[in-house]
Amino acid sequence: MTRGAGVGKRVLIYGLGRSGRGVARFLAREGVRAEWHDARPSAEDTALMEDLGFARGDARSGYDTVVAAPGVPIDHPDLRTLGAAGAEIIGEVALAARTRRELPLVGVTGTAGKGGTTVLIAHLLRAFALNALEGGNIDPPLLDVVDEAEVAVVELSSFQLERVPGLRLPVAVITNLGVDHLDRHGTVEAYHQAKLNITAGQEAGDTLVVPAGLTPETRAEVRPFVPDRVALANGTEVLPASELPEGLHPANAAAAVLATEALLIRMGRGVDVGTLAAALRSARPVAGRFETVARVGQVRFIEDSIATRTLAVEAALTRAAPPIAWLVGGRDKGADLAPLRNAAQGRVTRVIAFGEDGEALARELGLPFETATGEDGDAVMLAAAQAGLAALDGPGGVGTVLLAPIGTSFDLFRDYKARGESFARAARALAAPGTGEVGE
Repeated sequence: MTRGAGVGKRVLIYGLGRSGRGVARFLAREGVRAEWHDARPSAEDTALMEDLGFARGDARSGYDTVVAAPGVPIDHPDLRTLGAAGAEIIGEVALAARTRRELPLVGVTGTAGKGGTTVLIAHLLRAFALNALEGGNIDPPLLDVVDEAEVAVVELSSFQLERVPGLRLPVAVITNLGVDHLDRHGTVEAYHQAKLNITAGQEAGDTLVVPAGLTPETRAEVRPFVPDRVALANGTEVLPASELPEGLHPANAAAAVLATEALLIRMGRGVDVGTLAAALRSARPVAGRFETVARVGQVRFIEDSIATRTLAVEAALTRAAPPIAWLVGGRDKGADLAPLRNAAQGRVTRVIAFGEDGEALARELGLPFETATGEDGDAVMLAAAQAGLAALDGPGGVGTVLLAPIGTSFDLFRDYKARGESFARAARALAAPGTGEVGE
């Protein structure tokens, strides 16, 4: 395909950051001259644009293609103005799909579990000697890997799926549909519709993997999964869920196996159950997603800082070994707490509240709690980890200190990763020196 095919003569990158930088690097490699716009560009962003020779645009008119960052709302006034002036508004994923049509893409979305499922599918495909690389909503940007990969496995957020015109995925996965991002989409129905765009371009012969009971409108072949059975489409069990590595969610594994099978068949390759089982046994959870970071005696410290959606927090509470000291806090994003009250019953011994809205969340949960405080984020995490351990009877206790915070990290930390790293450091500091009881 001609380099730069799929975009017009005048291209605007609207919104920089991680995604926008990936778009800029890709267009430069394609020999496409682009302009850019960002209301608050970082020094890193502007330096990259200067290095690439991309000038700042006016964000009003005169463009054929606008590649908008996921964080820019679909109804942003500038995008409306650009669209009215004749520009096509697309995102990073659509750009990748139309410029690398020969590259097989596996798309994964869902309210929870999409990152872990994305990484696992790529891991399984690599077991079959395919150079499968993950990207998209998960690091790195999709456009950073499309020229290296034989298969790209793409984590897709609802924001990205708002602007994927013409995207056809040979294999797509919906891990689940819950409630999230109502501040962006307005209603649950609109949020779900954005997620369901993953199958909008699919045709007969394509595959859509969904949880059993979900019946979306689609032209693709639907392959349902159940979280307690990791099996091929014909029902052949690949591995008992009880034998999955710690931290690997059975639902993610079940969906990943079906998606891997579908793509291998699509590519004319054999599907060997033994190879799949061995790959599952060697898989590891994504760092920062229900990860055991330290042990003190029989107490495990599990870091799931990304768990701010109801479904993700509920899954963490269900998977963690009781009794649980549950660290709750951060900035409240309006998650539905009713399912969490139910999941906590008989499992959570004490809530450790921290951060801006920790106490308010704990009170609404209606569980016994205490509050951890400190001068900065690291001090707060250390106090919370100490309180969690004490709630389980100290080093001689048993159970789980679980960071599944419900709230976002932006009250004390730059992002959820920084919060998780701070918790992991605190947990490891509590492990007795010289015992080997450290993070895995």
